Amino acid sequence: MSTNDQPSLIRIARDSGEHSDPEPLDLGARVRQLRKARNWTLEQAASQAGLARSTLSKIENGQMSPTYDALKKLATGLEISVPQLFTPPQRDQVIGRMAVTRMGQGAAHPTVTYEHELLAETLTKKQMLPYRARVRARSMDEFDGWVRHDGEEFLFVLTGVVKLYTEFYEPVEMRRGDSAYYDGSMGHNVISVSDEDATILWVTSLA
Repeated sequence: MSTNDQPSLIRIARDSGEHSDPEPLDLGARVRQLRKARNWTLEQAASQAGLARSTLSKIENGQMSPTYDALKKLATGLEISVPQLFTPPQRDQVIGRMAVTRMGQGAAHPTVTYEHELLAETLTKKQMLPYRARVRARSMDEFDGWVRHDGEEFLFVLTGVVKLYTEFYEPVEMRRGDSAYYDGSMGHNVISVSDEDATILWVTSLA
C-alpha cells in the first residue's frame, strides 16, 4: 500500500457528506420536545412558564416568533437557560441510524499491500470509517513510505499475526484478539508475519 492508499479511503468517506452544515434548529419543535420530555400538557407547560396556552401553542407550531421576554419565561418554566433552547444537548438528537454489512458484502477497495472491505458504506455523515482488511504485505519494503492521515485509528486483529510499525515506537507483533489505538498522523504500516494473510478490523475517525 502506498502512502496514498489509506487517505483515499478517508476521502471516499468524506465525499459522502460527513462535513455538511447542520440544519437550523426548529425552535417550536425544540420547545415541544422539551415539554413532552417532562410529560407536561400544553396547559401545564404554559402555567409553568407564565404564558397563555394559546401563545405556547403558536410558538410550538411556528405560528409566532416569541419575544425575548417570552423566551426567558419559557426557559425559566422548563428549568433551563435561554441558550439551551437553541442548542439541544447531543443526547436529545437521537437519529437512530443503523447499517448492517454481511460478511463479504462490504465495498472492495484493493491495494498493493492491503485488500480493504469498506463497512457501513450506505451511511452518510459518519464520524468513523470502519473497514476490514486482508494484510498482503510481508515486508516494510513493499510500502512507499509511511501512511499518515488526520484523526485517530483503532486496529483489531481478527485472524493471523501482524506486526504494527509506527514512526515513534518499536514494532509490535499482534495476534488474534490484540488491538491498538494510535494517532493517525503518526507514520504507521502493518504487515503479516503469519503464513496466511492476516485479517484486521480498522476504524478511523473522520473528525
